[in-house]
Amino acid sequence: MRAAAVAFPDALALLDDAGRVRWCNRAAERLLGLRWPQDRGADLVERFAGSALGERLKRGIDDSEEIASPLDAAIRLSVDAIAIGRGQRVLLARDISHLARLEQMRRDFVANVSHELRTPLTVIHGYLELLDPEDVPALAPVLDEMRTQSRRMGQIVEDLLTLSRLEMQRHIDEEHVAMSPLLALLGKEARALSQDRHRITIDAAAQCDLLGSQQDLHSAFSNLVSNAVRYTPAGGQIAIIWRRTSTGAEFAVADSGYGIPAEHLARLTERFYRVSSSRSRSSGGTGLGLSIVKHVLSLHQAHLAVESVVDHGSTFSCRFGAERLLTVDTES
Repeated sequence: MRAAAVAFPDALALLDDAGRVRWCNRAAERLLGLRWPQDRGADLVERFAGSALGERLKRGIDDSEEIASPLDAAIRLSVDAIAIGRGQRVLLARDISHLARLEQMRRDFVANVSHELRTPLTVIHGYLELLDPEDVPALAPVLDEMRTQSRRMGQIVEDLLTLSRLEMQRHIDEEHVAMSPLLALLGKEARALSQDRHRITIDAAAQCDLLGSQQDLHSAFSNLVSNAVRYTPAGGQIAIIWRRTSTGAEFAVADSGYGIPAEHLARLTERFYRVSSSRSRSSGGTGLGLSIVKHVLSLHQAHLAVESVVDHGSTFSCRFGAERLLTVDTES
């Protein structure tokens, strides 16, 4: 088994309960810079101090993470720590540089194509606005449909550009985001989109603000609110909630809409994934809103939770840790 582990293409390092090296294979030297037997007993947190791997080991690796190799920042590694025995772990590092390059090519392609589409779409939409249906009554329905689809395509392009920006972003502006005015703005936007077809309430019991990007958080929250309005039948209820939790606070949007079958919940944040294609298109959705929400929350070390019951409604919750909470700025 040791001979097989030595020949393994991924880096393997067996650690004791104190995080010291008990053994490592040849790939660990190529990908991590560990040497056997010279590094027997080395404390990896100290060995990789100042690197991304050292920080991850210091905090504890709970799930597979992508980081740069301590030897070469151009080498991207997928690192995982697997518990074995009594307090022992196996550190596993896999070279995913080729996958990272392919992913970067995809991001660049989407960003470039979206940018190139923006100008011709703007021109087309501009000329359509100049055409007066009253001049050619027979073409009025056609012009209305062309304008609708032109606006929809423009929104898809804008959402793709937003996603591309978020994917390439590694850090956010650390701003004091006042939640009270933000919640009021979201309620105003919801009522404008609803046009008095829904009962909209705001519950701001948390009495705290957030540390993060004002622009990105507003974009994420607005997507959740607009989705609730689009997928809730007339006469339904929509609640915008900002409340404390045992681990921090959460922004939630609860509706009494159509609900989502359980088999679709895991894929909701995928690009263009639709539970019901006909309903999504008729409502004007682009299929990118929840992907934007996921990326914004990831940049804020937060996550999205979804609870839904078919024909009873859904609740989308953005859960933030205590480190993101700020005391309310009474002056603002």
